[in-house]
Amino acid sequence: MNDPSDVSARRARFAEVVRTEPVDLAEACLLMGAEEDREVDTGIGRAELDRLAHAVAAKLTEPAEETDPAQAAAVLALVLGARAGFGGAQADYADLRSSLLHHVLRRRRGLPILLSVVWMEVGRRAGIHVYGVALPGHFVVGIGDPDGDFVLADPFQGGRLLTVDDARTIALGAGGSPDDPHLLLPAQPTAVLLRILNNIRAWAQNPHQAPERAWTRLWAVELSLLLPRHPAVLRRERGTLLVLTGDFAGGAAELEEFADLVGAIDGELAETVRREAREARSRLN
Repeated sequence: MNDPSDVSARRARFAEVVRTEPVDLAEACLLMGAEEDREVDTGIGRAELDRLAHAVAAKLTEPAEETDPAQAAAVLALVLGARAGFGGAQADYADLRSSLLHHVLRRRRGLPILLSVVWMEVGRRAGIHVYGVALPGHFVVGIGDPDGDFVLADPFQGGRLLTVDDARTIALGAGGSPDDPHLLLPAQPTAVLLRILNNIRAWAQNPHQAPERAWTRLWAVELSLLLPRHPAVLRRERGTLLVLTGDFAGGAAELEEFADLVGAIDGELAETVRREAREARSRLN
């Protein structure tokens, strides 16, 4: 477990980053990795993104702001996909490292959303407008002007170009609506971070079978709670995880606070959570 003082400073820095506009997406993701490995040096990760951006910029035949979106996508696919080898496979979904940016930068493998973060951050540094597109079930990127001339690319497949119809098919296959007017809008950085943290929580979703994963799920929940907007139900999840990891008093207090929060809306739920809090406190005896 990390030193409490280190955790406190790191969490304070994360809270500062995610509440400062524009949000430094790379820094926030690298700080997530430091939750799992306190030896992570965020400066090394930023330097690697700078290096990749320099390689992209060197391949542009025109200034970045004048480069056609399709040509910019081709350069990004060449440098990040073909040459650097960034991509993914189904097996990566079972590996926590696929959700942690410092590992993705080192291994060149990751989940679609982390690979998209690499594209976004490299593009930004190279002067290319690359934004996240949060399709249901699969994260991709857009290059160019989302209100004008743009192309879609899939970093998980090395930068393969997608049509709008491809994106709609992906959405439909994941249970989403292909006609959703918000389907191709740029994803906000804090929404990207919450989706990454949700992936980490999902990876660690059964801590009863793998107790060590409870700590991973706990820090993912606690970082989610530092985001400007987050689901209130995460307060209950945090309380449950604190109890599971042995902090019965802290968990009970968190559960009671959540019960007070929802009491006026759902009295039955509030009573269920208060019962959970009483059970947690009984374990202190």
